[in-house]
Amino acid sequence: MSRARRSMDWGFPRWRGYGSSQEAANVRICDRHGCDEPGTCPAPKAPNSRDRWYFCQKHAAEYNSRWDYFEGLDKAEKEERARAERQESAGYAEASHYGWAGSGDGSRSADEMRALEVLGLEPDADFDAIKKAYRARAKEVHPDVKPGDAEAARQFQLVQTSYEVLRAAEERREWRG
Repeated sequence: MSRARRSMDWGFPRWRGYGSSQEAANVRICDRHGCDEPGTCPAPKAPNSRDRWYFCQKHAAEYNSRWDYFEGLDKAEKEERARAERQESAGYAEASHYGWAGSGDGSRSADEMRALEVLGLEPDADFDAIKKAYRARAKEVHPDVKPGDAEAARQFQLVQTSYEVLRAAEERREWRG
């Protein structure tokens, strides 16, 4: 018979390391057939249902890619619900530039994304790449290079505005303490 070992916590549970408890951990396996990963992401089995699937992150992303939030609503109801959702989350979008996250992970606004598209850049482009693309594009469509071309003048104004939007966003992100 083995002898009982002495506990090292001395009656103070907070002195133990996190996750070093003696009892067994309850782990739920992913509900996708054949997957042995932990099922940590709950997903509804049907709209407005309390029943949940529990998927691993990979299968949860696959499941959510086909999910239609507005299923069963007519066009007017969809637009009304989408408008209400945008109105509720407007405060989050307004304050997104205060986050710690970098670019390309959802921290850019819709205006910034359109500006990046005008300059032909990816969503995760850094500001040096933005400056470089702006200068190259401005040289192509500058009114001094193409005098009398109305389309080039419109493109130059669009490129100029896009750069101003991205420059202002970069200044908001940058800490000047």
